[in-house]
Amino acid sequence: MVVGNEKPLYLDKLVKKYGDFTAVNEVSLTMEPGEIFGLLGPNGAGKTSIISCLVTLQQPTSGTCEIFGYDPTKNPIESKLLTGIVPQEIINHGYFNVEEILQFHSGYYQKWGNQKRIDYLLDRMGLWEHRHKKVKALSGGMKRRLLIAKALVHSPKLLLLDEPTAGVDVELPNSLWVFVRELKEQGTSILFTTHYLEEGESLCDRVGIWQVGNRRTIGEPKDVV
Repeated sequence: MVVGNEKPLYLDKLVKKYGDFTAVNEVSLTMEPGEIFGLLGPNGAGKTSIISCLVTLQQPTSGTCEIFGYDPTKNPIESKLLTGIVPQEIINHGYFNVEEILQFHSGYYQKWGNQKRIDYLLDRMGLWEHRHKKVKALSGGMKRRLLIAKALVHSPKLLLLDEPTAGVDVELPNSLWVFVRELKEQGTSILFTTHYLEEGESLCDRVGIWQVGNRRTIGEPKDVV
């Protein structure tokens, strides 16, 4: 797929309502290529609703939402080929083993013969020795690592991390942030949500503070955190 000079993420007055409740209230945001951007805010701030609109789990009520110039609602295939998503929820893959899941997921993105990338991610995410285990036998932390490997198996240009360090083992946050910085150096743009101010301060080029669906401020961490 050819990607032009469009921004990795462009939101213009994005609104998401659930009945009478407004989860996202006219949010505007532009990400730069290779940027790490943090969405900070408490539960109910609208962070996950924004990501859900980006990956077509939810339809925006109104406003503009684009990934590298593609509207996910109008061009879902093009936008999804460019995007990797690590959801909050740990997904159970039943009776398949770790390596099989990554092979299947590669196929979803038409990445045939992707074993080199799979082996790299298994090693990088500390899953190599667990690659033949059934997913249901993994710990919660290892399942989270598998979700990250799945999100990266097709080498996306935009990575969405929805509270990836919530409720995980002690080692994962440090190793994940080292890996995120490496991805940035390789040109990947990263958007992640978090409750933790220290993550935004130490990792991000810019952060946005959200509260009850509204953007409070956006800027460099030193100015807003």
